[in-house]
Parts: sequence; C-alpha cells; structure tokens
Amino acid sequence: MPSYEENLDRFEGYDAQVVGISIDSEHVLRAWAESLGGITYPLLADFYPHGEVATKYGVLRPEGMAERAVVIIDKAGTVRYIDVHDIGEQPDEAQIFDELRKLG
Repeated sequence: MPSYEENLDRFEGYDAQVVGISIDSEHVLRAWAESLGGITYPLLADFYPHGEVATKYGVLRPEGMAERAVVIIDKAGTVRYIDVHDIGEQPDEAQIFDELRKLG
C-alpha cells in the first residue's frame, strides 16, 4: 500500500490544490480518514475559529457542522470544484482527477 506522502504526490502534477474540509479537529480527521482506509489529499481541520473556512466555501450547515467536502482550488485561488458527500462516504477519486484534468 502506498504511503500517505506517495498518495499526495499523485496530485502534484496539476495546477490546483485538492483539500478536504471539516470542522473536526486534526485528531478526529485522522481517525475518520483511517476508518475509510486513508485519504490521499490534505484534510483541512477548520476547527478554530469554528467553521470560518467552511462558511466561506458554503459548506457550513446551519446547525454548525460542516458538510464533508472536497474542494479544488486553482493556483489563482479560485474555487473550481466542490464535492459534498456523506460523512461515511469516501469521495470518488476518479471524479476528483477528472475535474483536475479539466483545469488543463
């Protein structure tokens, strides 16, 4: 099985950054990622100030929890794609790479 660093390298050739966003702490995110068998892109712990980034990306629920979201941001800082998925669901990596290829 490839290491976390090797999996991150798969995203290096694209002109964008892929991140997962959650209001959970870093420790909770790590446990969640491990429960899904690992996540191959950086996870943003938007824990404090609570939900600030999730609010800016439009994925903070009214009850104060963030959607589980993957965001693709191009090098100019423009959000190009957001995938919102169920908490227990691993995002479709093929879809993420399809979206990255669209950026050119």
